[in-house]
Amino acid sequence: MKEMEDTIKQPGWRQFVRLVKQTKPSKLLLCIALVLSVSTTIVGLLVPLFTKNLINDFSLSSLNTGKIILLVVAMLIQALASGISIYILNHIGQSVVAGIRDRLWKKLLVLPVSYYDENQTGETVSRMTNDTAVVKGLITDHLANFLTGIISIIGSIIVLLILDWKMTLLMFIAIPLSFVILFPLGKKMHKVSKGMQDETAKFTSVIQQVLSEVRLVKASNAEKIEYENGKKGITELFQFGLKEAKIQAMIAPLIGLVIMLLLVVILGYGGMRVSSGVLTAGDLVAFIMYLFQIVMPMGQLTTFFTQFQKATGATERIISILETVEEEHKIKQEVKNVNQPINVEHVSFSYGDAEPVLKDISFSVDSGKVTAIVGPSGSGKTTLFSLLERYYQPQEGEIRLGRESIHHFSLLSWRSQIGYVSQESPIVSGTIRDNICYGLDRKVDEADLYRVAKMAYADQFITELPQGFDTEVGERGIKLSGGQRQRIAIARAFLRDPKILMLDEATSSLDSKSELVVQQALQNLMKGRTTLVIAHRLSTVIDADQILFFEKGKITGQGTHEELVQSHTLYREFANQQLRMKEPV
Repeated sequence: MKEMEDTIKQPGWRQFVRLVKQTKPSKLLLCIALVLSVSTTIVGLLVPLFTKNLINDFSLSSLNTGKIILLVVAMLIQALASGISIYILNHIGQSVVAGIRDRLWKKLLVLPVSYYDENQTGETVSRMTNDTAVVKGLITDHLANFLTGIISIIGSIIVLLILDWKMTLLMFIAIPLSFVILFPLGKKMHKVSKGMQDETAKFTSVIQQVLSEVRLVKASNAEKIEYENGKKGITELFQFGLKEAKIQAMIAPLIGLVIMLLLVVILGYGGMRVSSGVLTAGDLVAFIMYLFQIVMPMGQLTTFFTQFQKATGATERIISILETVEEEHKIKQEVKNVNQPINVEHVSFSYGDAEPVLKDISFSVDSGKVTAIVGPSGSGKTTLFSLLERYYQPQEGEIRLGRESIHHFSLLSWRSQIGYVSQESPIVSGTIRDNICYGLDRKVDEADLYRVAKMAYADQFITELPQGFDTEVGERGIKLSGGQRQRIAIARAFLRDPKILMLDEATSSLDSKSELVVQQALQNLMKGRTTLVIAHRLSTVIDADQILFFEKGKITGQGTHEELVQSHTLYREFANQQLRMKEPV
């Protein structure tokens, strides 16, 4: 955490350089590009000197074919070298941005679930796309001009000092004037840029949320409300765009004015020195040509400067993600014997500073047995599953497999032991085959695919589809019914062959016919596995080996169905309501 704070406190340019260095750009290619840039500039610096001699010694007899050919060849080489240099620098820029995006994508996949609880997905997507695009634009579109411009300015100044040091010193008046203009405007540009990137991220988040839940929007007649929300974001972006435009509208004309004044002064002072014989006409022409070789790159440097302010703002956002503490992936210990009891010992957990969701709960789940978890909504049942999946860590207590804490195992090894079938049954865009095989790094043949589909009773509807397993399911499985999505999720769990099974209200949202089919598939899946079941319908869990009754984050009852009916008042009420049991006389 301290390292992250120190990083954020660094100046923007240091953060940017650090971010670029971490992508390890090719030093060889960079050296080649710089050498070509230097050679291009050197050739460019020779052209005004040739022009100077041509003007001072001009006559038809003095024209030398060899010199002209040499000049043309030099200019062609300059153009070729410049093109190659720009391409190499763009290649480096693209590789740097690809490296940043690769690191960012890899990081996003290993960030804990708590990060996504606190940050909207749309904003995170914006960091991945919009902010990296800003960095990419700086490197590929402006960095090449910046490097060649620096070389051109330095080379031109050296030659000008040799030609006439007094006129050159006079030209330096423009430097403090430019600094006075650029420094305050640059600070404003940085602030506006950060605001625009933040607003872009929020706007992206709104769009993503609305479009992903477009059916809810239409069913609720919320089009007008969402239009207003989106319009607000568009207006904010428009205002930031105007602020940025105002700054750019001030920078370009002011720098142009400084350059124009400088040119007038140089021409006036230079004309005086030519008339007095101190300078030749060729010297003055060469001086003006070198002046343009300084002025043109200065314009490019100005553009680079404004773009750099944008990039440093984007860099801060990117680094804030890269420095976020990730899930523990460095532990190497494998789960060797999963056929042991799962022991939950005095576990307490809360989301942030909120009221604890789980309060000092303890129980054991025997290997190969079924443990059902029931209770009112909001009593902490799903949170317990999240702790078992290690999406979060308990603030107090420990969860053990046998005697070993589950946090001593690698995440890959631990999660590969678990099959999780939830009420929502998440489905990814793609085919039914993609969804059943999701997450596996091995090739699955047709026989295995059909076997697990049959065990999950999914073969019944898959074989009726024209394209079978290659049928597209649509975004979030919208082309499938709830029961079909559940059966695909169960088939996925069968294919993983987990030793620990967690079922989170897997049949609660289904109609009676679908529930019966899914329940049969779940019974197949539960055989020989350590199973935890969250259920609102007691009919699905009355045969469980043990039932835990949760109330307000605590376990208030534990035993078999018969035991709880006798000993637990609220459980008996649940049973009477759902199973229509008769009250004991």
